Parts: sequence; structure tokens; C-alpha cells
Amino acid sequence: MPENKNQLLPKSNLHPRNKHREAYDFQALIIVMPELKFFVKVNEYGNESIDFFNPKAVKALNYALLKYFYQIENWEIPSNYLCPPIPGRADYIHYLADLIGPQNSDIRYLDIGVGANCIYPIIGVSEYNWNFVGSDIDPISIKNGQQIIDTNSILKNKVELRLQTNDKSIFEGIIQANERFTATLCNPPFHSSAEKAITGSKRKLSNLKKEKINTVTLNFGGQSNELWCEGGELQFVRQMILESKIFTKN
Repeated sequence: MPENKNQLLPKSNLHPRNKHREAYDFQALIIVMPELKFFVKVNEYGNESIDFFNPKAVKALNYALLKYFYQIENWEIPSNYLCPPIPGRADYIHYLADLIGPQNSDIRYLDIGVGANCIYPIIGVSEYNWNFVGSDIDPISIKNGQQIIDTNSILKNKVELRLQTNDKSIFEGIIQANERFTATLCNPPFHSSAEKAITGSKRKLSNLKKEKINTVTLNFGGQSNELWCEGGELQFVRQMILESKIFTKN
């Protein structure tokens, strides 16, 4: 335990290479993202923090983290689209790197459901110089992701986005003939319906705030296709397994 409440411990549950194991240095982040200062306050323990229930504050923090740690100068997402927690997404990339082995710029990954935020390619390119193909069923996500790629030199010629025109398919229509990928990664829609997504968010917020929450404002946002699908996460993964049999040589 820390000697006092102002002394913050590293986040030991994160991967050893994760750049977010230490407490956020808000003053350093504000230097690269001045707008963040409007959301930073001293909490009840005497530490600088933001209101993680405020979507605008969360978005500003994420933008600052991407600028400070991942060389991303331009990052914008449409209103109400998923704004992912950066430390958790970085963990996925580092554990995938452990599975694949040493850094290799020839490695190609397929990100299913790349989203408007393009977060996995951003971290994968910045940390390991990987190459990505990202797919999504949402044209707005593809358009916004392409804007992120086009306005950040680190991502150019490293990330390609493809629109999945059949919302019943995952790999079919995306993987091309004789095309090979080292691995596929995906953050599938968790819930099986819009109602369950809302109920789950209410339960989560109620637990965090220690009071009953009747209305939901998603601090990390999310469109319907990002949050739920028929059959939920389990059915989505099952479909990935079934389709992967078709592409065993890819």
C-alpha cells in the first residue's frame, strides 16, 4: 500500500512494456494537448485526475495519450463513436507481440472491426512497426479511419482499410486470394442486443458510482455495431472460427 493517498502505485496488472503502467502525468500531457487542462481537477485524494464519466474528458485524455506516447498528431472520431481506453488496447498489442516474437516490419495483421478510432493499428505501428489491414461494416468508421491515416505520417503506407459490405461475413469479402496475415485481432461486440448493452452499462455505472443509475451516458461512446450484435460476443467468435476454416492457407 502507498504511505499516503497522494502516492500512486504502478498499474501492475498491465503488461511490462505497457507505457501506461505509471500514473498519468497530466502536466506533461497538457503540454502536448493544452485542451486537456480544462478537464483536469484535483480529486478527493489530492491527485490530479479527470471525470471519467465525462465523454469529452475521456476523449481529450485519449487524444493526449496518443500524441504523447504514439506520435499521433491528428486524431478525431465522430460524435458518439467508440473512444477506447488506450491502456487496455495497448495491452492486447503487447501480448500479441509476445506470441508472435521479435519485431518484424514484414508482419501483417488483420484487425476485424477497426472502428473509427483505428486504435489497434495506431499502437501496433508505433510500438512494433507492424502492417495492418483494418475492416469494418460501417462506412463512417472507414472514412474517419482513413482520415486519421492520411493525416499522420507514421501510419501512411502501413495501414489499409477495407469496407465489409456483407454484415453477415467477417473474413469473406475482406481477405483476398493468396493474401497472408500473421494473425487476426478483434474486439468483438460484447452484447447480444441494444437493450442488454444499456442494461449492462447501467449496472456498471451504478457499481462505480455506488448509486442507482437510470439513464446512461456512455463515457467511451459506441455505435450499435460496436457494442452489440445478434448472439453477442460468443456468436461473433463462433462465426470467426467457422469462416477461418475457409481461409486456412491465408
